[in-house]
Amino acid sequence: MAVSASSLITDPRELSTLLDLPYEQLAAVHAQYPLRVSRYFLELAKQYGAPLLKQVIPDLLELQDTETPADPLDEENLSPVPCLIHKYPDRAVLLVSSECASYCRFCTRKRKVGTKDMVISPSHLDAAIDYIRATPTIVDVLISGGDPLMLTDAHLDQILSRVRAIPTVRIIRMGTRMPCMLPARITEDLAAMLAQHHPLYLNLHFNHPAELTPEASTACTLLADAGIPLGSQTVLLRGVNDSAPVLKELFYRLLTARVKPYYLFQADLTRGVSHFRTTIHSGQAIMRQLLGYVSGMALPKYALDTPEGGGKIPLCPNYVQELGEQCLFQTYTGTHGVYPNTLWPEEGRTK
Repeated sequence: MAVSASSLITDPRELSTLLDLPYEQLAAVHAQYPLRVSRYFLELAKQYGAPLLKQVIPDLLELQDTETPADPLDEENLSPVPCLIHKYPDRAVLLVSSECASYCRFCTRKRKVGTKDMVISPSHLDAAIDYIRATPTIVDVLISGGDPLMLTDAHLDQILSRVRAIPTVRIIRMGTRMPCMLPARITEDLAAMLAQHHPLYLNLHFNHPAELTPEASTACTLLADAGIPLGSQTVLLRGVNDSAPVLKELFYRLLTARVKPYYLFQADLTRGVSHFRTTIHSGQAIMRQLLGYVSGMALPKYALDTPEGGGKIPLCPNYVQELGEQCLFQTYTGTHGVYPNTLWPEEGRTK
């Protein structure tokens, strides 16, 4: 199954009519950062308003953000061959699609996804897969893009088979927002095909509890029933989900749909995205309101993918106040305690 063009809105004039928004503003942003939103998600967003609409509707603020880096994670310099990013010693990102069902306005790859600057050709994929085969330290491959599920089942099956055939690759992961943006793309045939490539993990992307519709939950169930472990990478977005009650509801709904909240990301330092960023203090305060008050299963790791390709670091609030021969700590309720931080002597122990 391929994604039908009729299920997607790409014309600013049509979107202007549907939402009664100024065409000139939409067109101005679209000229630099392409517009695309699935009809399914737009109808959902119209019901729930700003938290969903802001994620997909072009905003003139995108054009006012000109000083922030276009490539904040230095992916271009971490790409030894086209369509491949090799940041960590044991992991690589394989880019297989240049498009998504909806273009998130906060996308890290905003500079290229959906534009003529992102070219993925058969020769590029050949070179990338050859690189993985020739680099035995890579044991974990993340299939990404764009959204890999924009490809047909057959095309995606071919790519997964080629990666799975590399003896040194132990784990394949795939990043997709399709269960959120176009859940009808998740079919029994797709789930059955993906199940042929275990161990395969899917990193989904949900940002707001309203996105966990019955259709989205059904899509997650199809994947989970195929034995595919599911995680969600949520981005902390100003005016969308930057409150503890909203995130608490999102994380519990994800668990109910058999999706483990995996990461809560601080928004990347991407050009055209600055209006979405919160402060790290704000994110840590939200985590303090969640830790201890929701199940540990429902808590993702709050993290920053550091600029210039430095990799991810945790941003968890610090509960350790002093660390010497004793660990002085504060609990989630604000009480204080002590834990001994010395080794129990081996000498004199009863044998």
